[in-house]
Amino acid sequence: MTSTDLNDLGYLRVAAASNSVNLGNAAANATTILTIARELASEQVAVGVFPELCISGYSVEDLFFSDTLLADAKTALATLAKDNPLPLMIVGVPFRLADGRLLNCAAVLGNKRLLGLVPKSTNPNHGEFYDLRWFINADQVNETVIDSELGQFHVRRDQLFGIGEALIGVEICEDLWSPSPPNTYACLAGADIIANLSASNELIAKADYRRDLVRMTSARCISGYVYAAASATESTKDVVYGGHSMIAENGQVLIESSRFGLANNSIVADIDIAHLRRDRTQNTSYRGAPRNRSYRVIGAEQKPPATIELKRAIDPHPFVPRDEHEVSARAEEILSIQATGLARRMQAAHTNNLVIGLSGGLDSTLAYLVCLDTLAKLGLPSENLHALTMPGPGTTTRTLDSACTLAKVTGAELQRIDIEPAVEQHLKDLAHAGDHDVVFENAQARERTQLLFNFANKIGGIVVGTGDLSELALGWCTYNADHMASYNVNASVPKTLIAYLVRWYGQHRADGKLIEVLQDVLATPISPELIPPEEGEISQKTEAIVGPYELHDFFLFHYLRHGSTPSKIYFLACRAFAEQYPAEEIKRWLGQFFRRFFSQQFKRTTLPPGPKVGSVSLSPRGDWRMPDEADVQHILAEVDNL
Repeated sequence: MTSTDLNDLGYLRVAAASNSVNLGNAAANATTILTIARELASEQVAVGVFPELCISGYSVEDLFFSDTLLADAKTALATLAKDNPLPLMIVGVPFRLADGRLLNCAAVLGNKRLLGLVPKSTNPNHGEFYDLRWFINADQVNETVIDSELGQFHVRRDQLFGIGEALIGVEICEDLWSPSPPNTYACLAGADIIANLSASNELIAKADYRRDLVRMTSARCISGYVYAAASATESTKDVVYGGHSMIAENGQVLIESSRFGLANNSIVADIDIAHLRRDRTQNTSYRGAPRNRSYRVIGAEQKPPATIELKRAIDPHPFVPRDEHEVSARAEEILSIQATGLARRMQAAHTNNLVIGLSGGLDSTLAYLVCLDTLAKLGLPSENLHALTMPGPGTTTRTLDSACTLAKVTGAELQRIDIEPAVEQHLKDLAHAGDHDVVFENAQARERTQLLFNFANKIGGIVVGTGDLSELALGWCTYNADHMASYNVNASVPKTLIAYLVRWYGQHRADGKLIEVLQDVLATPISPELIPPEEGEISQKTEAIVGPYELHDFFLFHYLRHGSTPSKIYFLACRAFAEQYPAEEIKRWLGQFFRRFFSQQFKRTTLPPGPKVGSVSLSPRGDWRMPDEADVQHILAEVDNL
């Protein structure tokens, strides 16, 4: 695979650094900052963010009134501007205006000059903080400064700084904690990333609160957030600083530093600007929020360095939580959403009966378990779940046994209806040639659906659908057959997640024989079982025909959730699955994904209702509306050229 500049895919490399500080020695601090900046430049960092007042030290107290310190800080800032190796570097500095007002500022450096100073909006003066002893808040500051050492620049909080296509907003420590944080206005003015220069001290559990603030601010603003914290080398006279730096993106912490180190420390990550902008475009609440028109954009001529290796984790299974404890909590929640949705539909239909086609496969097993939870939620016996297993020409003994055992050990009513005679008569009526073609396959699927709905009419029940999100994306279902149901509980659950949910159910909610049958279902190859078996074994394996579901779920997530281009999806997939699939195979299945996703939209246009359980859904009434006739050729051409 040829090298790809990540900037072309919409990424921007950023860093948060904590320098070991010499309190009150601006020249020494500037030297340390430059040393770190050169290391970051060797990693192709585009934006480097340093802590609050890192040039002087945050905890120098009344030394802020010292003419010597202020003069040294300005000289050090001029040195940093001239020798800065990064496209953008943001450092903390005290700065005194000509009228005597003292400011706690973030200095933005680029193009060998000072691009601007952003003063702190909210200086805390409570508890251990007494910043107003030295500094004024930014609300009354809007100055243009001409300085012999630093040149001409603006001092105001409503400034954004350009780097390539991205815009950077700046705030300082307490600004994040305030009731009306500057980050909101900066992002609504166009900032893709907020840089926070901080000197937040450590208290019991404060790190958790700080992390949540950073993470949720990035989610609320649909932005990147770079938080650079003052290190433990600040004064420890009354409080201790920990150097807790973080980089977050849209509600997710990409990387964070360890705390309490006494040496220089930095973290680096690539923020997905393209993803953020796509989400902002889609989010009507964000689009419709009132804007502050006063923001000034500075230095859009800055260019990020070319980068090749991605500095962020790529999750090969984005629908599935990585942490085992999170899997458990998520499984409980998903099953509750599914069961609650189905329970409400039963109430609306004035029925106490559920009807499900139980094949012994993965999807119908999960839907069956949801049905049991639903009946328990409503205080109804498991006998009110009517499972129909309908063996046909492609059914194997293995799946039939699984279906029968599952119903038996859970106390549901099971009926076996062999569909082979009805299918044979139907094909005879059509003068079918006898081939194992699409007519042969679809006749079985439609016969089963007819039986389910007519049986539901007979007992006054509703038909529970079993097809999953991955199958809907690929159109791997028969139109007006397994495509249809009264309510589909799996409609927004992808195949990779279904396997985890069934596994979790077996580990946490099952015992004895139920555990055994669930394990066997998980070990069974995925198949529609519409072609006769070979020597009693499944002959029609879905993933050999349409491709591995873990790849398709990856493609689906990045296309729908992130709006990524085929080139970007391919780039990410090649790295996420480098050990499992050759690049050519990934390219092949990516083409298959887009070909099927576009050509099969007509099936999704007429989907039955079903609960949304995650951020990705294909419901035509909510999340995904697309013309059935949409052209895919330009996308396939891009895939062909990868």
